Amino acid sequence: MTGKTGPALMNKREQYMQINVNTDKTIERHAGLDDHVQTVVQAAIGRFAEHISRVEAHLSDNNSHKSEDGDNRCLLEARVNGYQPIAVSAHAATLHQAINGAADKLKRAIDSALGRLYDKRHATAPVPEVTDEETSE
Repeated sequence: MTGKTGPALMNKREQYMQINVNTDKTIERHAGLDDHVQTVVQAAIGRFAEHISRVEAHLSDNNSHKSEDGDNRCLLEARVNGYQPIAVSAHAATLHQAINGAADKLKRAIDSALGRLYDKRHATAPVPEVTDEETSE
C-alpha cells in the first residue's frame, strides 16, 4: 500500500486533522483522488476536528479483474482523542460513491461516540430540578 500524509485545515483556529490516503495495487493513485478523499472527509467530519488527530483512508477494488458492481471499497479509520479508533467501510459501484458513503457513516459514528463520551463524563453531574413556579414566570 502507498500512503500520503496531508494535514487539512479544519477551522479558523487552525486545528489540523491529518488525513492519510492509502490504496492497494488495483487503484490508480493520483493527486485528484487524494484531494477528493481529503475534501469529502473534511466536509463530513470537519466539525469534530478538535477531537480527531488522524484519519486513515484505505481504498481498494476487491474484484478489479471482474465486471461486478459494488466491489470498490473505502475503509475510514478515525483516531478520536479519548476514545478507541472508529472504523467504517462502504462498498459501491464507483470509488467516489464508496468514499462518500464511508464519510457519511464515519460522521454518524463519531457523532454517536462523542455523544456517549460526553454523556459518560457528565452523568455524575446533578440535574437541576425545575419547579412549576419557575416555569410559569
